[in-house]
Amino acid sequence: MTVDIQKNTPAVLANTSLSEPALLYTKDLQVFYGKVEALQPANIRVGAGQIVTVIGPNGAGKSTMLNAIAGALPATGSMRGQILLADKNLASVSIENRVAQGMSLVPEKRELFASMKVEDNLLLGSYRRYQAGEKNYADQLDVVFDLFPRLKERRTQEAGTLSGGERQMLAVGRALMAKPQLLMLDEPSLGLAPLIVKEIFHIIQRLKQTGVAILLVEQNARAALQVADYAYVLETGQIALEGDAAELANDQRVIDTYLGLAKKNH
Repeated sequence: MTVDIQKNTPAVLANTSLSEPALLYTKDLQVFYGKVEALQPANIRVGAGQIVTVIGPNGAGKSTMLNAIAGALPATGSMRGQILLADKNLASVSIENRVAQGMSLVPEKRELFASMKVEDNLLLGSYRRYQAGEKNYADQLDVVFDLFPRLKERRTQEAGTLSGGERQMLAVGRALMAKPQLLMLDEPSLGLAPLIVKEIFHIIQRLKQTGVAILLVEQNARAALQVADYAYVLETGQIALEGDAAELANDQRVIDTYLGLAKKNH
């Protein structure tokens, strides 16, 4: 269900993150598919070490926004605006160079190599660093295995034999192998059982302790707001509301639209 929270300029409940230096800042980011405007001018900030989430209904433009930032729009899409990472405008830079500058995207479909071993899938994530001549290009492997002990146990298994939750862990681990400043997660809970969803979000919280900034696109608004520092609500391609995640979780409009009536009694 889509409820038009704010039709014009987005309401800002609290803007503590806006006073902090932004690692990522999109300035008037727009996306078009032909003449159709899929994303209206959007200004998103992610501070160093922050978890920022974008929530909203299916079809609101969340994945479109993430793909535009990552440089992964399909050929039919086009964008306008600026994408600043550590003050460098990457709007016209290839996806490979965005990775080199410190962005890593975990796509919704995970896009693993099913017939390859778990460890080989992980090492592919550090391929850019290998190409750049970094001798320690695989140094994140121990970090990933510490975060995901099950991947260490299954390092010699083919990725296609993993459970859904393990495949999601592998996709996140592969992205971390690039040693990103900014990790972007597109619907990490999609298609997972509730207990696995809880585990995935616990891992997202642990990731923050590594110092990586996280931009999280997620339909599970309740879980996303619990782990995030700051949040944006996207509706029909427009930022309708933004603020500290804890305050948004208690905002009646968000409760009624995304969290359900049960939240009122907690």
